[in-house]
Amino acid sequence: MTNTSHNLTRTDDIVIVGGGLAGLFCALKLAPRPVTLISAAPLGQGASSAWAQGGIAAAVAEGDTPEAHAADTIAVGDGLVDEVVALGIARQAAPRIHDLLSYGVPFDRDLEGRLAVGREAAHSARRIVHVRGDGAGAAIIAALSEAVGRTPSIRLVEGFVAEALLVEDGTVAGLQLREAGNFQAKPFLLASRAVVLATGGIGHLYAVTTNPMEASGSGLAIAARAGAVIADPEFVQFHPTAIMVGRDPAPLATEALRGEGATLVNGAGERFMVARHPLAELAPRDIVARGVFAEIAAGRGAFLDARQALGARFADKFPTVHASCIAAGIDPATQIIPIAPAAHYHMGGIAVDGRGRSSIDGLWAGGEVSSTGAHGANRLASNSLLEAVVYAARIADDIAGCSIPAPARLPDAPVASRGGTPDALAGKRLRAMMSAHVGVIRESDGLSEAVHHFAALEREATSIALRNMATSALLVAASAWSRRESRGAHFRSDHPADVPAQAQRTMTTLTAAREIAESLSSLPPVAQSMIA
Repeated sequence: MTNTSHNLTRTDDIVIVGGGLAGLFCALKLAPRPVTLISAAPLGQGASSAWAQGGIAAAVAEGDTPEAHAADTIAVGDGLVDEVVALGIARQAAPRIHDLLSYGVPFDRDLEGRLAVGREAAHSARRIVHVRGDGAGAAIIAALSEAVGRTPSIRLVEGFVAEALLVEDGTVAGLQLREAGNFQAKPFLLASRAVVLATGGIGHLYAVTTNPMEASGSGLAIAARAGAVIADPEFVQFHPTAIMVGRDPAPLATEALRGEGATLVNGAGERFMVARHPLAELAPRDIVARGVFAEIAAGRGAFLDARQALGARFADKFPTVHASCIAAGIDPATQIIPIAPAAHYHMGGIAVDGRGRSSIDGLWAGGEVSSTGAHGANRLASNSLLEAVVYAARIADDIAGCSIPAPARLPDAPVASRGGTPDALAGKRLRAMMSAHVGVIRESDGLSEAVHHFAALEREATSIALRNMATSALLVAASAWSRRESRGAHFRSDHPADVPAQAQRTMTTLTAAREIAESLSSLPPVAQSMIA
Protein backbone atom coordinates (compact mmCIF):
# COMPACT_ATOMS: atom_id res chain seq x y z
CA MET A 1 0.00 0.00 0.00
CA THR A 2 1.43 3.38 -0.98
CA ASN A 3 0.37 6.97 -0.43
CA THR A 4 0.68 9.03 -3.62
CA SER A 5 -1.03 12.16 -4.85
CA HIS A 6 -0.01 14.60 -7.57
CA ASN A 7 1.91 12.01 -9.59
CA LEU A 8 -1.37 10.14 -9.94
CA THR A 9 -3.24 11.49 -12.98
CA ARG A 10 -4.49 8.40 -14.82
CA THR A 11 -5.34 4.97 -13.50
CA ASP A 12 -6.76 1.69 -14.64
CA ASP A 13 -7.59 1.04 -10.98
CA ILE A 14 -11.03 1.13 -9.50
CA VAL A 15 -11.15 4.45 -7.64
CA ILE A 16 -12.98 4.41 -4.30
CA VAL A 17 -13.63 7.73 -2.57
CA GLY A 18 -14.14 7.39 1.18
CA GLY A 19 -12.31 5.70 4.03
CA GLY A 20 -15.34 4.59 6.04
CA LEU A 21 -16.89 1.14 6.28
CA ALA A 22 -18.29 0.96 2.74
CA GLY A 23 -15.08 2.17 1.11
CA LEU A 24 -12.72 -0.05 3.10
CA PHE A 25 -14.89 -3.15 2.78
CA CYS A 26 -15.32 -2.66 -0.96
CA ALA A 27 -11.57 -2.22 -1.47
CA LEU A 28 -10.86 -5.42 0.46
CA LYS A 29 -13.54 -7.35 -1.42
CA LEU A 30 -12.04 -6.24 -4.76
CA ALA A 31 -8.58 -7.62 -3.90
CA PRO A 32 -6.44 -8.61 -5.70
CA ARG A 33 -7.86 -6.22 -8.33
CA PRO A 34 -5.96 -2.90 -8.12
CA VAL A 35 -7.80 -0.19 -6.20
CA THR A 36 -6.99 3.44 -5.49
CA LEU A 37 -8.61 4.45 -2.19
CA ILE A 38 -8.97 8.20 -1.58
CA SER A 39 -9.63 9.34 1.97
CA ALA A 40 -9.98 12.94 3.15
CA ALA A 41 -8.77 12.05 6.64
CA PRO A 42 -6.23 9.44 7.77
CA LEU A 43 -7.84 5.99 7.85
CA GLY A 44 -9.81 5.49 11.02
CA GLN A 45 -10.61 9.21 11.34
CA GLY A 46 -13.37 11.33 9.85
CA ALA A 47 -15.75 8.46 9.05
CA SER A 48 -19.19 8.39 10.63
CA SER A 49 -19.04 4.58 10.69
CA ALA A 50 -16.09 4.80 13.08
CA TRP A 51 -18.36 6.65 15.50
CA ALA A 52 -21.20 4.14 15.33
CA GLN A 53 -21.97 2.88 18.82
CA GLY A 54 -24.94 0.59 18.30
CA GLY A 55 -23.48 -2.16 16.14
CA ILE A 56 -24.72 -4.21 13.20
CA ALA A 57 -28.19 -5.71 12.93
CA ALA A 58 -28.12 -9.36 11.86
CA ALA A 59 -30.49 -12.26 12.43
CA VAL A 60 -27.83 -14.61 13.81
CA ALA A 61 -29.44 -15.64 17.09
CA GLU A 62 -31.43 -18.83 17.58
CA GLY A 63 -35.09 -18.28 16.74
CA ASP A 64 -34.52 -15.10 14.75
CA THR A 65 -34.89 -14.97 10.97
CA PRO A 66 -33.99 -12.64 8.09
CA GLU A 67 -37.70 -12.48 7.29
CA ALA A 68 -38.44 -11.09 10.78
CA HIS A 69 -35.58 -8.62 10.43
CA ALA A 70 -36.93 -7.45 7.05
CA ALA A 71 -40.44 -7.11 8.47
CA ASP A 72 -39.15 -4.81 11.22
CA THR A 73 -37.23 -2.76 8.64
CA ILE A 74 -40.34 -2.40 6.47
CA ALA A 75 -42.54 -1.41 9.41
CA VAL A 76 -40.19 1.38 10.54
CA GLY A 77 -39.69 2.66 6.98
CA ASP A 78 -43.28 3.94 6.96
CA GLY A 79 -44.45 2.74 3.56
CA LEU A 80 -41.37 3.57 1.49
CA VAL A 81 -39.06 0.58 2.01
CA ASP A 82 -38.29 -1.54 -1.04
CA GLU A 83 -39.29 -4.91 0.40
CA VAL A 84 -37.10 -6.92 -1.98
CA VAL A 85 -34.09 -4.83 -0.99
CA ALA A 86 -34.83 -5.14 2.74
CA LEU A 87 -35.14 -8.92 2.58
CA GLY A 88 -32.03 -9.26 0.43
CA ILE A 89 -29.94 -7.26 2.90
CA ALA A 90 -31.29 -9.21 5.89
CA ARG A 91 -30.47 -12.53 4.20
CA GLN A 92 -26.90 -11.44 3.48
CA ALA A 93 -26.26 -10.23 7.03
CA ALA A 94 -24.76 -13.44 8.42
CA PRO A 95 -22.20 -13.92 5.60
CA ARG A 96 -21.07 -10.29 5.95
CA ILE A 97 -20.69 -10.67 9.73
CA HIS A 98 -18.45 -13.67 9.10
CA ASP A 99 -16.44 -11.61 6.59
CA LEU A 100 -15.87 -8.99 9.27
CA LEU A 101 -14.81 -11.69 11.73
CA SER A 102 -12.28 -12.92 9.17
CA TYR A 103 -10.85 -9.40 8.96
CA GLY A 104 -10.34 -9.43 12.72
CA VAL A 105 -13.38 -7.59 14.11
CA PRO A 106 -13.72 -8.74 17.77
CA PHE A 107 -17.50 -8.98 18.11
CA ASP A 108 -18.80 -9.65 21.62
CA ARG A 109 -19.57 -13.28 22.45
CA ASP A 110 -21.59 -14.97 25.18
CA LEU A 111 -20.33 -17.56 27.64
CA GLU A 112 -20.87 -20.35 25.10
CA GLY A 113 -18.79 -18.52 22.51
CA ARG A 114 -21.72 -17.53 20.32
CA LEU A 115 -22.13 -14.00 19.00
CA ALA A 116 -23.78 -11.92 21.72
CA VAL A 117 -26.77 -9.93 20.53
CA GLY A 118 -28.50 -6.91 22.02
CA ARG A 119 -31.81 -5.24 21.38
CA GLU A 120 -32.50 -1.76 20.02
CA ALA A 121 -35.57 0.29 19.20
CA ALA A 122 -38.26 -1.23 16.96
CA HIS A 123 -36.48 -4.59 16.60
CA SER A 124 -38.71 -7.53 17.49
CA ALA A 125 -35.73 -9.58 18.67
CA ARG A 126 -32.24 -9.23 20.12
CA ARG A 127 -30.15 -9.05 16.94
CA ILE A 128 -27.57 -6.27 17.32
CA VAL A 129 -23.98 -7.52 17.24
CA HIS A 130 -21.72 -5.26 19.34
CA VAL A 131 -18.08 -4.74 20.26
CA ARG A 132 -17.58 -3.93 23.95
CA GLY A 133 -21.09 -2.60 24.22
CA ASP A 134 -20.74 0.71 22.38
CA GLY A 135 -17.50 0.43 20.39
CA ALA A 136 -18.55 -1.45 17.24
CA GLY A 137 -17.86 1.31 14.72
CA ALA A 138 -14.38 2.15 15.95
CA ALA A 139 -13.41 -1.53 16.26
CA ILE A 140 -14.66 -2.38 12.78
CA ILE A 141 -12.87 0.56 11.14
CA ALA A 142 -9.65 -0.23 13.04
CA ALA A 143 -9.71 -3.88 11.94
CA LEU A 144 -10.49 -3.03 8.30
CA SER A 145 -7.84 -0.29 8.22
CA GLU A 146 -5.26 -2.82 9.36
CA ALA A 147 -6.47 -5.28 6.71
CA VAL A 148 -6.18 -2.57 4.03
CA GLY A 149 -2.63 -1.90 5.18
CA ARG A 150 -1.78 -5.57 4.61
CA THR A 151 -3.29 -5.61 1.11
CA PRO A 152 -0.76 -4.77 -1.64
CA SER A 153 -3.42 -4.24 -4.32
CA ILE A 154 -4.81 -1.17 -2.50
CA ARG A 155 -3.10 2.17 -3.20
CA LEU A 156 -4.03 4.67 -0.47
CA VAL A 157 -4.25 8.42 -1.12
CA GLU A 158 -4.90 10.19 2.19
CA GLY A 159 -5.60 13.85 2.79
CA PHE A 160 -7.48 14.59 -0.44
CA VAL A 161 -11.13 15.36 -1.15
CA ALA A 162 -13.08 14.79 -4.34
CA GLU A 163 -14.67 18.12 -5.21
CA ALA A 164 -16.03 17.35 -8.69
CA LEU A 165 -17.01 14.28 -10.69
CA LEU A 166 -15.96 14.34 -14.34
CA VAL A 167 -18.48 12.93 -16.82
CA GLU A 168 -18.17 12.54 -20.58
CA ASP A 169 -21.18 11.53 -22.70
CA GLY A 170 -23.04 10.27 -19.63
CA THR A 171 -20.11 8.13 -18.46
CA VAL A 172 -17.66 8.69 -15.63
CA ALA A 173 -14.34 10.07 -16.83
CA GLY A 174 -12.63 10.83 -13.52
CA LEU A 175 -12.45 13.11 -10.51
CA GLN A 176 -11.16 16.50 -9.52
CA LEU A 177 -9.24 16.29 -6.24
CA ARG A 178 -7.81 18.87 -3.87
CA GLU A 179 -5.75 18.66 -0.70
CA ALA A 180 -8.15 18.50 2.24
CA GLY A 181 -8.34 21.73 4.20
CA ASN A 182 -5.99 23.58 1.83
CA PHE A 183 -8.46 25.64 -0.16
CA GLN A 184 -5.72 27.57 -1.96
CA ALA A 185 -4.04 24.39 -3.23
CA LYS A 186 -4.15 23.73 -6.94
CA PRO A 187 -6.65 20.97 -7.78
CA PHE A 188 -5.60 18.04 -9.89
CA LEU A 189 -7.53 15.70 -12.14
CA LEU A 190 -7.56 11.92 -11.96
CA ALA A 191 -8.77 10.02 -15.02
CA SER A 192 -10.76 6.87 -14.30
CA ARG A 193 -13.67 5.01 -15.86
CA ALA A 194 -14.81 3.35 -12.62
CA VAL A 195 -15.55 5.35 -9.48
CA VAL A 196 -17.16 4.20 -6.23
CA LEU A 197 -18.44 6.99 -4.00
CA ALA A 198 -18.47 6.04 -0.31
CA THR A 199 -18.16 9.55 1.10
CA GLY A 200 -20.71 9.35 3.92
CA GLY A 201 -23.68 11.50 4.79
CA ILE A 202 -24.80 15.09 5.31
CA GLY A 203 -25.06 15.42 9.10
CA HIS A 204 -22.57 18.28 9.35
CA LEU A 205 -24.88 20.46 7.26
CA TYR A 206 -26.80 20.83 10.55
CA ALA A 207 -25.78 22.96 13.53
CA VAL A 208 -26.47 20.07 15.93
CA THR A 209 -25.16 16.74 14.68
CA THR A 210 -23.45 13.56 15.80
CA ASN A 211 -21.47 13.37 12.53
CA PRO A 212 -17.83 14.38 11.92
CA MET A 213 -17.11 17.50 9.85
CA GLU A 214 -16.29 15.36 6.80
CA ALA A 215 -20.00 14.40 6.60
CA SER A 216 -20.95 17.59 4.78
CA GLY A 217 -22.65 16.12 1.71
CA SER A 218 -19.72 16.44 -0.70
CA GLY A 219 -20.30 13.09 -2.42
CA LEU A 220 -24.01 13.75 -2.82
CA ALA A 221 -23.26 17.18 -4.28
CA ILE A 222 -20.67 16.13 -6.84
CA ALA A 223 -22.87 13.29 -8.08
CA ALA A 224 -25.90 15.57 -8.31
CA ARG A 225 -23.97 18.25 -10.21
CA ALA A 226 -22.81 15.56 -12.64
CA GLY A 227 -26.47 14.69 -13.31
CA ALA A 228 -27.04 11.67 -11.07
CA VAL A 229 -30.57 10.85 -9.91
CA ILE A 230 -30.97 11.51 -6.18
CA ALA A 231 -33.44 9.50 -4.08
CA ASP A 232 -35.35 10.51 -0.93
CA PRO A 233 -33.16 13.49 0.08
CA GLU A 234 -35.85 14.91 2.39
CA PHE A 235 -35.54 12.00 4.82
CA VAL A 236 -32.98 12.84 7.51
CA GLN A 237 -32.92 10.85 10.73
CA PHE A 238 -32.36 12.76 13.95
CA HIS A 239 -30.90 10.76 16.79
CA PRO A 240 -32.99 11.60 19.84
CA THR A 241 -30.21 11.34 22.40
CA ALA A 242 -27.22 13.47 21.49
CA ILE A 243 -25.43 14.59 24.65
CA MET A 244 -25.73 18.36 24.93
CA VAL A 245 -22.47 19.51 26.49
CA GLY A 246 -21.43 22.21 24.01
CA ARG A 247 -19.37 20.03 21.66
CA ASP A 248 -19.52 20.00 17.83
CA PRO A 249 -20.20 17.34 16.82
CA ALA A 250 -22.27 16.33 19.82
CA PRO A 251 -21.33 13.06 21.54
CA LEU A 252 -23.89 10.31 21.09
CA ALA A 253 -25.70 8.38 23.79
CA THR A 254 -26.33 5.11 21.98
CA GLU A 255 -29.83 3.71 21.64
CA ALA A 256 -28.52 0.54 23.27
CA LEU A 257 -28.71 2.38 26.59
CA ARG A 258 -32.48 2.49 26.22
CA GLY A 259 -32.36 -1.13 25.15
CA GLU A 260 -30.82 -1.86 28.54
CA GLY A 261 -33.60 -0.02 30.36
CA ALA A 262 -32.50 3.63 30.52
CA THR A 263 -35.45 6.03 30.43
CA LEU A 264 -36.14 9.50 29.05
CA VAL A 265 -37.29 12.12 31.56
CA ASN A 266 -37.90 15.84 31.62
CA GLY A 267 -36.53 18.32 34.12
CA ALA A 268 -39.24 17.33 36.62
CA GLY A 269 -38.13 13.69 36.43
CA GLU A 270 -41.26 12.59 34.51
CA ARG A 271 -41.05 9.94 31.79
CA PHE A 272 -42.62 11.55 28.72
CA MET A 273 -42.45 8.80 26.07
CA VAL A 274 -44.90 6.47 27.85
CA ALA A 275 -47.82 8.67 26.80
CA ARG A 276 -46.53 9.07 23.24
CA HIS A 277 -46.06 5.48 22.05
CA PRO A 278 -46.72 1.91 23.29
CA LEU A 279 -42.99 1.16 23.02
CA ALA A 280 -42.13 4.30 25.02
CA GLU A 281 -38.34 4.81 24.89
CA LEU A 282 -37.98 2.02 22.32
CA ALA A 283 -40.36 3.63 19.81
CA PRO A 284 -38.99 4.40 16.31
CA ARG A 285 -36.39 7.14 16.33
CA ASP A 286 -38.49 9.78 14.59
CA ILE A 287 -41.18 9.50 17.26
CA VAL A 288 -38.66 9.61 20.10
CA ALA A 289 -36.85 12.56 18.49
CA ARG A 290 -40.08 14.55 18.27
CA GLY A 291 -40.88 13.67 21.87
CA VAL A 292 -37.51 14.95 23.05
CA PHE A 293 -37.84 18.03 20.83
CA ALA A 294 -41.29 18.81 22.29
CA GLU A 295 -40.03 18.67 25.89
CA ILE A 296 -37.17 21.02 25.08
CA ALA A 297 -39.44 23.39 23.13
CA ALA A 298 -41.83 23.49 26.09
CA GLY A 299 -38.99 24.51 28.39
CA ARG A 300 -39.04 21.30 30.43
CA GLY A 301 -35.74 19.96 29.13
CA ALA A 302 -34.93 16.35 28.21
CA PHE A 303 -32.59 13.91 29.91
CA LEU A 304 -31.46 10.30 29.70
CA ASP A 305 -31.69 8.52 33.04
CA ALA A 306 -29.58 5.36 33.37
CA ARG A 307 -29.10 5.51 37.10
CA GLN A 308 -31.41 2.63 37.94
CA ALA A 309 -30.94 0.57 34.79
CA LEU A 310 -27.13 0.63 34.83
CA GLY A 311 -25.77 2.64 37.73
CA ALA A 312 -22.27 1.47 38.60
CA ARG A 313 -22.22 -0.88 35.57
CA PHE A 314 -22.36 2.09 33.16
CA ALA A 315 -18.60 2.57 32.78
CA ASP A 316 -17.92 -1.07 31.97
CA LYS A 317 -20.90 -1.63 29.70
CA PHE A 318 -20.79 1.65 27.75
CA PRO A 319 -17.25 3.02 28.08
CA THR A 320 -17.48 5.43 25.13
CA VAL A 321 -20.61 7.19 26.40
CA HIS A 322 -19.25 7.13 29.94
CA ALA A 323 -16.04 8.85 28.84
CA SER A 324 -18.01 11.57 27.00
CA CYS A 325 -20.10 12.23 30.09
CA ILE A 326 -17.16 12.30 32.50
CA ALA A 327 -15.29 14.70 30.20
CA ALA A 328 -18.27 17.05 30.48
CA GLY A 329 -18.44 16.76 34.27
CA ILE A 330 -21.40 14.37 34.36
CA ASP A 331 -21.33 11.04 36.21
CA PRO A 332 -24.01 9.00 34.40
CA ALA A 333 -24.06 6.41 37.19
CA THR A 334 -25.50 9.00 39.57
CA GLN A 335 -26.70 11.88 37.34
CA ILE A 336 -29.11 12.31 34.45
CA ILE A 337 -27.65 13.24 31.05
CA PRO A 338 -28.89 16.33 29.12
CA ILE A 339 -29.92 15.38 25.58
CA ALA A 340 -31.37 16.83 22.36
CA PRO A 341 -32.13 15.49 18.86
CA ALA A 342 -29.22 15.78 16.41
CA ALA A 343 -28.82 15.11 12.69
CA HIS A 344 -27.54 11.56 12.57
CA TYR A 345 -28.22 9.67 9.36
CA HIS A 346 -29.41 10.43 5.83
CA MET A 347 -31.84 7.89 4.37
CA GLY A 348 -31.60 9.72 1.05
CA GLY A 349 -28.66 9.82 -1.29
CA ILE A 350 -27.48 8.85 -4.75
CA ALA A 351 -30.12 6.50 -6.18
CA VAL A 352 -28.60 3.05 -6.79
CA ASP A 353 -29.90 -0.29 -7.98
CA GLY A 354 -29.40 -3.69 -6.35
CA ARG A 355 -25.78 -3.78 -7.54
CA GLY A 356 -24.93 -0.31 -6.26
CA ARG A 357 -24.98 1.27 -9.73
CA SER A 358 -26.04 4.90 -10.05
CA SER A 359 -27.76 6.49 -13.05
CA ILE A 360 -24.33 7.49 -14.42
CA ASP A 361 -22.38 4.75 -16.20
CA GLY A 362 -19.20 3.89 -14.31
CA LEU A 363 -20.39 5.38 -11.01
CA TRP A 364 -21.26 3.17 -8.06
CA ALA A 365 -22.23 4.40 -4.60
CA GLY A 366 -22.29 2.64 -1.24
CA GLY A 367 -22.89 3.45 2.40
CA GLU A 368 -24.67 6.58 3.57
CA VAL A 369 -24.05 8.59 0.38
CA SER A 370 -26.28 6.13 -1.47
CA SER A 371 -30.00 5.42 -1.27
CA THR A 372 -30.88 1.78 -1.87
CA GLY A 373 -34.51 1.77 -0.75
CA ALA A 374 -33.65 -0.25 2.35
CA HIS A 375 -34.52 2.46 4.88
CA GLY A 376 -37.54 4.16 3.39
CA ALA A 377 -38.68 7.16 5.40
CA ASN A 378 -36.93 6.07 8.59
CA ARG A 379 -33.91 3.82 9.25
CA LEU A 380 -34.22 0.90 11.64
CA ALA A 381 -31.51 1.00 14.31
CA SER A 382 -28.15 -0.54 13.34
CA ASN A 383 -29.19 -1.25 9.75
CA SER A 384 -26.77 1.34 8.35
CA LEU A 385 -23.53 -0.58 8.93
CA LEU A 386 -25.23 -3.72 7.62
CA GLU A 387 -26.35 -1.98 4.44
CA ALA A 388 -22.84 -0.57 3.97
CA VAL A 389 -21.11 -3.96 4.02
CA VAL A 390 -23.80 -5.73 1.98
CA TYR A 391 -23.69 -3.15 -0.80
CA ALA A 392 -19.91 -2.80 -0.67
CA ALA A 393 -19.68 -6.52 -1.35
CA ARG A 394 -22.28 -6.29 -4.13
CA ILE A 395 -20.43 -3.40 -5.77
CA ALA A 396 -17.19 -5.39 -5.66
CA ASP A 397 -18.93 -8.40 -7.22
CA ASP A 398 -20.48 -6.22 -9.92
CA ILE A 399 -17.20 -4.53 -10.79
CA ALA A 400 -15.44 -7.90 -10.87
CA GLY A 401 -17.79 -8.92 -13.70
CA CYS A 402 -17.32 -5.67 -15.65
CA SER A 403 -14.88 -4.78 -18.37
CA ILE A 404 -13.69 -1.30 -17.44
CA PRO A 405 -12.62 0.87 -20.42
CA ALA A 406 -9.27 2.64 -20.44
CA PRO A 407 -9.20 6.02 -18.67
CA ALA A 408 -10.40 9.01 -20.65
CA ARG A 409 -8.27 11.94 -21.76
CA LEU A 410 -8.91 14.72 -19.29
CA PRO A 411 -9.15 18.46 -19.94
CA ASP A 412 -6.02 20.49 -19.22
CA ALA A 413 -7.81 22.87 -16.85
CA PRO A 414 -9.87 22.10 -13.74
CA VAL A 415 -13.60 21.82 -14.38
CA ALA A 416 -14.48 23.68 -11.18
CA SER A 417 -11.62 25.86 -10.06
CA ARG A 418 -13.31 27.78 -7.23
CA GLY A 419 -10.84 27.05 -4.50
CA GLY A 420 -11.22 29.99 -2.17
CA THR A 421 -11.48 29.54 1.56
CA PRO A 422 -15.13 28.95 2.50
CA ASP A 423 -16.85 31.88 4.18
CA ALA A 424 -17.06 30.66 7.78
CA LEU A 425 -20.02 32.90 8.54
CA ALA A 426 -21.91 31.66 5.46
CA GLY A 427 -21.23 28.05 6.46
CA LYS A 428 -22.42 28.70 10.00
CA ARG A 429 -25.59 30.35 8.69
CA LEU A 430 -26.27 27.41 6.37
CA ARG A 431 -25.97 24.97 9.27
CA ALA A 432 -28.22 27.08 11.50
CA MET A 433 -30.84 27.35 8.76
CA MET A 434 -30.82 23.60 8.19
CA SER A 435 -31.42 22.96 11.90
CA ALA A 436 -34.08 25.66 12.20
CA HIS A 437 -36.05 25.08 8.98
CA VAL A 438 -35.14 21.61 7.65
CA GLY A 439 -34.87 19.85 11.00
CA VAL A 440 -37.01 17.70 13.28
CA ILE A 441 -40.16 19.73 12.58
CA ARG A 442 -40.65 21.57 9.27
CA GLU A 443 -43.24 23.91 7.74
CA SER A 444 -43.80 25.77 4.47
CA ASP A 445 -42.49 29.25 5.25
CA GLY A 446 -39.27 28.01 6.82
CA LEU A 447 -38.64 25.55 4.00
CA SER A 448 -39.29 28.25 1.38
CA GLU A 449 -36.79 30.54 3.06
CA ALA A 450 -34.23 27.73 3.18
CA VAL A 451 -34.72 26.82 -0.49
CA HIS A 452 -34.27 30.48 -1.52
CA HIS A 453 -31.12 30.85 0.57
CA PHE A 454 -29.44 27.61 -0.51
CA ALA A 455 -30.19 28.18 -4.21
CA ALA A 456 -28.63 31.65 -4.05
CA LEU A 457 -25.61 30.33 -2.16
CA GLU A 458 -25.15 27.51 -4.65
CA ARG A 459 -25.06 30.04 -7.49
CA GLU A 460 -22.87 32.63 -5.81
CA ALA A 461 -20.47 30.76 -3.49
CA THR A 462 -16.87 31.63 -4.28
CA SER A 463 -15.65 28.39 -2.71
CA ILE A 464 -16.37 24.99 -4.24
CA ALA A 465 -16.48 23.47 -0.74
CA LEU A 466 -19.23 25.88 0.31
CA ARG A 467 -20.99 25.39 -3.02
CA ASN A 468 -21.04 21.63 -2.42
CA MET A 469 -22.63 22.19 1.00
CA ALA A 470 -25.26 24.47 -0.57
CA THR A 471 -25.98 21.93 -3.32
CA SER A 472 -26.74 19.15 -0.84
CA ALA A 473 -28.72 21.49 1.42
CA LEU A 474 -30.81 22.62 -1.55
CA LEU A 475 -31.63 19.03 -2.51
CA VAL A 476 -32.85 18.25 1.02
CA ALA A 477 -34.82 21.46 1.47
CA ALA A 478 -36.49 21.43 -1.96
CA SER A 479 -37.66 17.84 -1.58
CA ALA A 480 -38.87 18.55 1.96
CA TRP A 481 -40.87 21.50 0.62
CA SER A 482 -42.37 19.32 -2.11
CA ARG A 483 -43.45 16.46 0.19
CA ARG A 484 -46.64 17.91 1.66
CA GLU A 485 -47.27 15.25 4.27
CA SER A 486 -45.60 13.80 7.35
CA ARG A 487 -43.96 10.41 6.95
CA GLY A 488 -41.19 8.76 8.95
CA ALA A 489 -38.43 11.20 9.79
CA HIS A 490 -40.02 13.94 7.64
CA PHE A 491 -42.53 15.85 9.77
CA ARG A 492 -44.45 18.87 8.50
CA SER A 493 -46.35 20.78 11.20
CA ASP A 494 -48.53 22.26 8.43
CA HIS A 495 -49.22 18.78 6.97
CA PRO A 496 -49.09 16.52 10.07
CA ALA A 497 -50.84 13.49 8.53
CA ASP A 498 -49.49 11.01 6.03
CA VAL A 499 -51.04 11.03 2.55
CA PRO A 500 -51.49 7.52 1.09
CA ALA A 501 -51.02 8.81 -2.45
CA GLN A 502 -47.55 10.02 -1.48
CA ALA A 503 -46.39 6.63 -0.22
CA GLN A 504 -43.70 6.48 -2.86
CA ARG A 505 -40.02 7.28 -2.97
CA THR A 506 -38.76 10.62 -4.23
CA MET A 507 -36.58 10.52 -7.34
CA THR A 508 -35.14 13.92 -8.22
CA THR A 509 -32.20 15.78 -9.71
CA LEU A 510 -30.33 18.97 -8.97
CA THR A 511 -32.01 20.53 -12.01
CA ALA A 512 -35.42 19.78 -10.47
CA ALA A 513 -34.36 21.29 -7.13
CA ARG A 514 -33.17 24.45 -8.86
CA GLU A 515 -36.48 24.66 -10.73
CA ILE A 516 -38.37 24.48 -7.42
CA ALA A 517 -36.25 27.35 -6.10
CA GLU A 518 -36.87 29.39 -9.23
CA SER A 519 -40.61 28.78 -9.11
CA LEU A 520 -40.76 29.82 -5.46
CA SER A 521 -38.84 33.02 -6.15
CA SER A 522 -41.54 34.11 -8.61
CA LEU A 523 -44.38 33.66 -6.09
CA PRO A 524 -45.37 35.90 -3.17
CA PRO A 525 -45.04 34.29 0.31
CA VAL A 526 -48.82 33.83 0.66
CA ALA A 527 -48.97 31.85 -2.58
CA GLN A 528 -45.99 29.74 -1.51
CA SER A 529 -47.79 28.79 1.71
CA MET A 530 -50.96 27.91 -0.18
CA ILE A 531 -49.06 25.62 -2.57
CA ALA A 532 -47.06 23.94 0.19
